[in-house]
Amino acid sequence: MTSTDTDAEQQSEPPWRRRARRFTALWPTTVAGAVLWVLFWGDLSWANVLSGGALGALVALAFPLPSVGTAGTLRPGPLARLVGRFVGDLVLASFQVAWTAVRPGPPPRGGLVPVPLRSTSDLFIATTAGLSSMVPGTVVVDLDRSDGVLRLHVLDLAGSGGPEGVRESVRALEERLLRAFATRTELVRLGLAVTSPGQEGQP
Repeated sequence: MTSTDTDAEQQSEPPWRRRARRFTALWPTTVAGAVLWVLFWGDLSWANVLSGGALGALVALAFPLPSVGTAGTLRPGPLARLVGRFVGDLVLASFQVAWTAVRPGPPPRGGLVPVPLRSTSDLFIATTAGLSSMVPGTVVVDLDRSDGVLRLHVLDLAGSGGPEGVRESVRALEERLLRAFATRTELVRLGLAVTSPGQEGQP
């Protein structure tokens, strides 16, 4: 079935079915909005969860974006490691930024660090950039989509292990993200998995 046939079929659907499909597609934005709102306020409560979810849904309705097509596979084990390590990084970075603000001596020297990424998927690049920006002390200031390079500003460059330490940290985050969601074909292409006999055609 071609894309033209698919569009024609969708246009022939009853209006209520198109509206239902549109609202069903809002759940990822609703969940993301709830998570970000809770992290922003630092208080896990029903009021924050519901208001964040409602805000995420309203943003998606008011500013609809084209869907980013990408194949993926959810792996619970790597996903748990991704979430656990990310939460740990958030807590550690928060203490480091707080100590940097109150410690005696000269202020830390920040800097810009370019980080080349492995993946060429818009979804994985954007997610890596978003997760990196959520860690205190690190802000993504530029994304070169054509070369797949993130440019981050780091508050304390020496305390983060220098430019190489920052690159290793971001690429390790990207690797955990890919291992949690990328297809096996993508992992093999990026050198993060080895094709075993009988798995050449598996996603």
